[in-house]
Amino acid sequence: MTAHRQEETPETPVRPEAERLAAAPAAPGDATGSPPAREAYDAACAERDEYRDLLLRKAAEFDNYRKRVERERREAASAGIAELVEALLPIVDDFERALAADPAAGVEAYRAGVELIHRQLMDLLARFGVTPIQAVGTDFDPRLHEAVLTEANPGSRDGEVIEQFRRGYLLADRLLRPAMVKVAKA
Repeated sequence: MTAHRQEETPETPVRPEAERLAAAPAAPGDATGSPPAREAYDAACAERDEYRDLLLRKAAEFDNYRKRVERERREAASAGIAELVEALLPIVDDFERALAADPAAGVEAYRAGVELIHRQLMDLLARFGVTPIQAVGTDFDPRLHEAVLTEANPGSRDGEVIEQFRRGYLLADRLLRPAMVKVAKA
């Protein structure tokens, strides 16, 4: 018995409709192809052009959106700065009045004025969500403190902050500036 073998034919690759129609042979005597094939090709080209136009429009819309968001972000930042500066102006006025005060009034009156201005500044910072870092007496935390000195101190724990040179501040949970401190070592 002989086995009957069928010839295998390679599968025709699937091509996009417009490409397949463009590659279709022209009808005899017709240089542009058969009318139905030409209509399908023209329809595919029109659809391609429509999608390209849609893509360009969407790209332009996205670019406009990106620019608008950036402009709004800048405007919001500017408004926030303006709000802060506006809140600082009365404190600047108080400083100017303190500097213009008669020195003969005495050191105590001058000190009371400076303390009042300091209290106003701290209230303003609190209103904007800024809080000072309490450092002295706490354990050194490298996320909140910047150790500039260490000193043996028998009355303190190892790693305890024993002196603050510059106060640190937080804005909500974000560190604005670390506290500059001296740390006890055993």
